[in-house]
Amino acid sequence: MYPYELFWGIHLYGVMIALGVLLCILFLRFSAKKIGIDNKFMDFFEMNAYIAIAVGFFASAVWQGVYNYIENPLNGFNLNGGITFIGGLIGGVIAFFIGWFVYGMKRYKGKLIEGLMIAPACIALAHGFGRIGCFFAGCCYGKPTDSWLGVVFPKGSPSYSVFGEGVAVYPTQLFEAIFLFILFGIMAYLLLKKKFRYNFCIYLVGYGIWRFFIEFLRADDRGEFVGSLSPSQFWSIVMVVLAIPVYIMTKKSFEKKDILEKSKEITNAEKA
Repeated sequence: MYPYELFWGIHLYGVMIALGVLLCILFLRFSAKKIGIDNKFMDFFEMNAYIAIAVGFFASAVWQGVYNYIENPLNGFNLNGGITFIGGLIGGVIAFFIGWFVYGMKRYKGKLIEGLMIAPACIALAHGFGRIGCFFAGCCYGKPTDSWLGVVFPKGSPSYSVFGEGVAVYPTQLFEAIFLFILFGIMAYLLLKKKFRYNFCIYLVGYGIWRFFIEFLRADDRGEFVGSLSPSQFWSIVMVVLAIPVYIMTKKSFEKKDILEKSKEITNAEKA
């Protein structure tokens, strides 16, 4: 871990996030070409994704600001209290679909479902590198432990200021990074080898369940949101439940697409 500035105000946290976003974009382009998605649609999909990413970073700060305010209203609302991934994910997804409805829906009718086959793998890949960045920064740390898995963060790290010098904590950032890379590998394999259509459902269920349980090892307090659930645990449950309607909508969309393609094939065959 290295929470200190490298040069010119740049930290390894930012470097890892930038690397994750870059690899995410490269995978998006590669996989779209590999499975034969229309280039013009993917140009729109990619530009819309850039906007969604920017909005997502802002939303992640807003979300965390709301959580901090709920936990301690006396401190007021501000955007300097950190960021939360799930808040950024929700904000980014909303921004992406606004862009789709405003500009893309009429021009690329029926194409969105193809892009959503790729998007979850891209998100998991970028998020995995982001969690490595969290490890370097020392944020998102776990509870104190005496096990061999424990890591002692240096002076200047958030866990140092909470637990003091020499206290080992679970490196929950690395646990999550490993999980996300495995999840990415599974989705990438299914997409590129099988042209699997339901990666979004795998992501919602897989990450939702993982995030719910990893929260029990996290020690960076973000308060209680609903009952005894942390904010991330609440949204994790929402993600898992949401996988059901997403599966149904995806299935229906591809059924319509398949019928349309077969109809075109029959028409072309008759003309020939």
